[in-house]
Amino acid sequence: MTVKIDYKKHDKALYLPKGEPAILDVPAMSFVAIEGEGDPNRPAFALETEALYALSYAVKMSYKGNDAPAGYYDYTVYPLEGVWGLVDLTKPSTDKRNLKYTIMIRQPDFLTADGFRYFAEKTAAKKPNAPLDRLKFITIADGLSCQMMHTGSFEDEPASFARMEAFCAESGYRRASKLHREIYLSDPRRTAPEKLRTVLRFAVAK
Repeated sequence: MTVKIDYKKHDKALYLPKGEPAILDVPAMSFVAIEGEGDPNRPAFALETEALYALSYAVKMSYKGNDAPAGYYDYTVYPLEGVWGLVDLTKPSTDKRNLKYTIMIRQPDFLTADGFRYFAEKTAAKKPNAPLDRLKFITIADGLSCQMMHTGSFEDEPASFARMEAFCAESGYRRASKLHREIYLSDPRRTAPEKLRTVLRFAVAK
């Protein structure tokens, strides 16, 4: 088996930015994803997250059996990410019932669409209550983006987004979409709100 791929070392620019806004070009990556609407604090969101992790760890641990995909290499499972927007754009972003989202976990390069379907079926047999039938295998390229590390509560993110937008205006860029991406580097069940680390990112244009 080759050297273990750890996203914190191999993709440091994407996952460990500084606490100051910066512009970068984000390449295309493959994800297992699920779409939803509503307050992320409701039980359904927890089940959707569970489905993502269940499949991701099935792929990760496949080397212990005889169904590891061709080209398998050891790696650290990637963190949970979410692309967030609003169902009704006339309502404030503070109304969590109005949120729409696509949550996802990045997958290693060796996983194909056929491999995804295989592991989704295999995982569904072990976790019949998880919404595995709603998972999708997608490729996303965020492209030209502004991002920064937000340290603190999710409720304090608007201040960081304001800094990012001000930075863009000063640097000759504009925010190109109302959607934004969050990458969760901390487990909120085990981390104090003021110590949470979340990568914030949105698309920009000249």
